[in-house]
Amino acid sequence: MAIKIKCINKDNGYHENPNLAITHLGWINEQTNESGKNTRLEIYDWIKNEQGEAYVKDVYGNKAKVIIAETYNGTKYLKTEADNSTRNNLLSLPECK
Repeated sequence: MAIKIKCINKDNGYHENPNLAITHLGWINEQTNESGKNTRLEIYDWIKNEQGEAYVKDVYGNKAKVIIAETYNGTKYLKTEADNSTRNNLLSLPECK
């Protein structure tokens, strides 16, 4: 199953890596219209342990794959694979309501 990440929630405060500020991600399965909102760690574990696939789509329909990563001290987070955009694909998403 593949899901499109459509919005994020961030906590306040300083983060050396801004992707660590993401606490929750809203998503939709574009094939089934199932949607939900999960924590960053839930999505991380789903991608890593259940071979889940997630992506971000821009207004032009271009997709960027969401991948898992860890900081040097083991903090788990999500980011997108490098693409032609100079914007941060995840952090550019709107806040989830």
